[in-house]
Amino acid sequence: MSTKEEILSRYRRNMKVEGRYEMPDLDALKGVEYAAPVEQFRRMSETVGGKVVSLGEGEDVNMLIKRLYPEAKVFASNLPEITLAQLNPDTVASAGELNGTDVGIIRGETGVAENGCVWIPQTMKERAVCFISEYLVILLSRNAIVSNMHQAYRRIRFTDYGYGCFISGPSKTADIAQALVMGAQAARGVTVVLTD
Repeated sequence: MSTKEEILSRYRRNMKVEGRYEMPDLDALKGVEYAAPVEQFRRMSETVGGKVVSLGEGEDVNMLIKRLYPEAKVFASNLPEITLAQLNPDTVASAGELNGTDVGIIRGETGVAENGCVWIPQTMKERAVCFISEYLVILLSRNAIVSNMHQAYRRIRFTDYGYGCFISGPSKTADIAQALVMGAQAARGVTVVLTD
């Protein structure tokens, strides 16, 4: 018997169930539950440097965004209700055309109260709008906020693009001289607009 075979046979002899392991019961990992997940989402979003505002009943989302970003000149979005956008990530020839976007406006699918993040499935040809924009506005239904990541992962469905990501507040890093820098790799600010 070779050394390799001897080692493997020792492993086999000492295994409780030869060659088979049961997967752990993931239902035991339920995560934290919040009585008021929308308020917890708001608190956590602000903790990580984001902002959460509510769209008032009958309020025009375009007017709200313009009021939030009065200095912005270039808006990008493929959402049908966003009429103030000059750039559409579905119709630009390349992602480079989105360079210089002041405010990118996208739709979130699921918000997570425990950490303030939002699942953003790719629903546009050029996903660069999520990362190249100076500021990002995420439209999110308040009914789409869950308590924890376990619940969020159960809701994830990929689009035909096969890509999505969680975004939580503005981009930040403290790698250099342990100084916190906002907007280091992506948006300098993120505002979640809660809709009904």
